[in-house]
Amino acid sequence: MTAVTTDEGRRPPLVLRNRAFGTVWLAQVLTQAAVRMFQVGVSWWLVAYAVAGGRGLASGLFMAVSTLPAVALAPVVARSVARFAHRSVLRAAAGAAGTAAAALAVWAYAGGLPLAAAYAATLALAACQAFFDPCLTTSVPELVDDEDIEAATGFELSTQSLASLGGALLGALIVDAAGVAGLAVGCASAYLVAAVLITTVRFRTQAAPGAEDGAEEVEGQRSLRGILAGLPFVRRILLCFTAANLFTTAVFVVIPLYTKSVLADGGSTVALLEASLGVGTLIGSFTGARVPGRPTTLGAWLLTLMGLALAAPGLFAGRFVFAGCLVVAGWCVGVIGVRFVALFQRLVPTADKPGFFAVMQAVLGATFPLASLLFGLLGDRLSPQTLCLIQAAGLLPAACALALLRDDDAEPDTGRQDDAAAPDAPARTGSADEATRGVASHPSEPVVTGGER
Repeated sequence: MTAVTTDEGRRPPLVLRNRAFGTVWLAQVLTQAAVRMFQVGVSWWLVAYAVAGGRGLASGLFMAVSTLPAVALAPVVARSVARFAHRSVLRAAAGAAGTAAAALAVWAYAGGLPLAAAYAATLALAACQAFFDPCLTTSVPELVDDEDIEAATGFELSTQSLASLGGALLGALIVDAAGVAGLAVGCASAYLVAAVLITTVRFRTQAAPGAEDGAEEVEGQRSLRGILAGLPFVRRILLCFTAANLFTTAVFVVIPLYTKSVLADGGSTVALLEASLGVGTLIGSFTGARVPGRPTTLGAWLLTLMGLALAAPGLFAGRFVFAGCLVVAGWCVGVIGVRFVALFQRLVPTADKPGFFAVMQAVLGATFPLASLLFGLLGDRLSPQTLCLIQAAGLLPAACALALLRDDDAEPDTGRQDDAAAPDAPARTGSADEATRGVASHPSEPVVTGGER
């Protein structure tokens, strides 16, 4: 008895004891690191090398283009993730991105790379990532057991942190050393390795339904608007974070402008600042499940802390001041991600998850293009320190709105009258009261069998 307890207490991390999840997670690390490396590298290339005047607009437009696919392709992504084998979607997205990056590398080595080519390339990479990320999130229950969902969520969200830490750290440095051509080669390599890794994984599948059950399931699938309409509590949370993202995502435009104008430094400082944000988010991703408090209350406090962290560089200029504040802001982002994605995994009905995670990405990303363009234009007229203060002030209303949300509406409305009459229907993954407290619920996912998706 004691030996069993000791062994369980010393179990290795999920990515090591679950080979399938660990392999797919590593593939996500590579893809997100590649797209982040490309975004940071090209953004620095525009500010430091390619554009003489209007650097803010050029950088802001580039970041806006990078975020458009997640919003524009949401309906297509939802249908694809729901209809096709998840492994096939992940592999195709990684392979297509690798091909696009390789084509850009050939063009850049040939010389005379126009700005339009860089914008087109980031559009292609972002489009592939728009399929990859929600598909992986939807696939988590097919890769891990129910009791490991929160741990898997932490690892999955830590991918963005590792991407910011690794990809962003290398992006500006590679551009300084090898230009856009070297940057594209690195991105293509990462994507193609990810595609190979995904090919080696076998996903678990739900028990195959009968023909009648399958027809009923197709007919019962709801539109993206219908999914959010049936989840009022979740919808309000998403709106709060959408408003917050209008100001938080501007940091990716502010960092290169702050480095060039305020600190008068080069790519190494951009790498330091981007890596600081990544380190903070990584720490938050792995400690988020241990931070106490209801998600909405905790989220409000974290948004307030993030605002204070972003305001400090606007008042006190300095490389390490900015880096330290980005660590704090990143930690807030990581904790928020773990707590709220785990909450959504438990509140959203299983049949709605493919559509929900696609629409979640679209809703949260809807302000990214606007934020990039707005702060890019402001960056040509205001100092980067003033932009930091604007970011901080903009987070306070979103924090207040999140704090005022009530948990009474947390119970999802599936929009199907037969749910109440079907005691074995896997519509919910836990009670609303359990979910809003972050307590693990009883397993309610459909029975799965080993097999290939």
